[in-house]
Amino acid sequence: MATPPANLTIRDVLRMQPIRRLFLAQLVSIFGDFLAIFAVFSLVTFKLHGTPTQVSMVLVAYLLPLAVISPLAGVFVDRCNVKWTMITSDLIRGVLVLALLYVRDLNAIYAIFFALSTVSSFFVPAQSVAVRAIVPMAGLLATNALMSQAVQGTQIITPAIAAQLVAWTSENSCFMLDSLSFFFSAGMVMTLTIHRQPSPATAGASSVLSSMGQGFRFIFTHAAISFVILSMTAGMFAVRCFGSLLSVYVRDVLNANVKTFGNLNSLIGIGMITGTQCLHRFAAKVPKQFLVNYGLGGMGLAVLVTALFGRISSTAVGMLGLGFFAAFIMVPSQTLLQQETPHELLGRVSSSLMSLLAMSQVLAMFVAGPVAQRAGIRNLYFGSAAMLGVIGVGGYAWLRKPKPAAQSESAAAD
Repeated sequence: MATPPANLTIRDVLRMQPIRRLFLAQLVSIFGDFLAIFAVFSLVTFKLHGTPTQVSMVLVAYLLPLAVISPLAGVFVDRCNVKWTMITSDLIRGVLVLALLYVRDLNAIYAIFFALSTVSSFFVPAQSVAVRAIVPMAGLLATNALMSQAVQGTQIITPAIAAQLVAWTSENSCFMLDSLSFFFSAGMVMTLTIHRQPSPATAGASSVLSSMGQGFRFIFTHAAISFVILSMTAGMFAVRCFGSLLSVYVRDVLNANVKTFGNLNSLIGIGMITGTQCLHRFAAKVPKQFLVNYGLGGMGLAVLVTALFGRISSTAVGMLGLGFFAAFIMVPSQTLLQQETPHELLGRVSSSLMSLLAMSQVLAMFVAGPVAQRAGIRNLYFGSAAMLGVIGVGGYAWLRKPKPAAQSESAAAD
């Protein structure tokens, strides 16, 4: 039996020009996004004096389209030219961000974020398909790790840069840079050659619904992918319950200020970059499903440490751990999805995952506030840690249990 090729390293995939260009496009675009998000929260909180509900509604407005529109967007991505879908999405978002230069009404800001997210619902699955099309199978893990590091690296440095830009000029400088980052990304994508045959299009609403159903059906009939996606969805719910009120925890439990809050958020990014660097050696020996499972358990332990001691030092350890083990979830799950999903279904499956994750986060934000108000924020955190731990233990037991197919193959061999 031929042995599968060894996984490529990040250095190996960076030698490939198309991957370098796609990585650079993502790096610049994500940097611009973080600038704009920081500027919007600064604007709504400090200049428009928004209430906690009004501030959280910015994130809800952004997540709702990802939850509702993504499955439909996945059908479109699987049927259309992936390269031009990405370019068009970037150009539209580059123009939409410019509208933030002129509005200071909360409802208008919500509407712009809703529109931005709607367009992003098409870009994200298209990018996943593009990665699968231009990256060799043995390089998928390293490429997804590289893309993840782009996100986490910008998360570390962007808050400080955005804060300085807002202080020196105004929020508008962040919006302008975000717009330019989208146009830069579109230019980089235009230089790529993406060979991928779109799925045949069939007319009619029933055909669209049937195509959407194919994506969900594949997820829930493929044992490994269904486990990973359901685990990620439940885990994201628990983590968002934790993360959505971290600023309140810093203020009320740690008795600290906004600078501490910013530093703790940066530690999550540092932890994830460290976890991504360590992931390659584990991935050679441990199946990706188990890596996701260990990541869930590790995140539960990190949240528990944060809630148990209630000190800045223990919270810092918890944030590092949270980021470290998040890498064990996000990178292997994305790689597994790209490896196991038929090419013609990848857009629909990726968008279905995005929809489930966004929906779980929206629900978490509606749950976290009332629960924290009634039971206390530390008890909410204990509940989040317990939920992650139960998912981790239950998932490990399920993965260790022999599957019917494996049992029948073993019997046939005997």
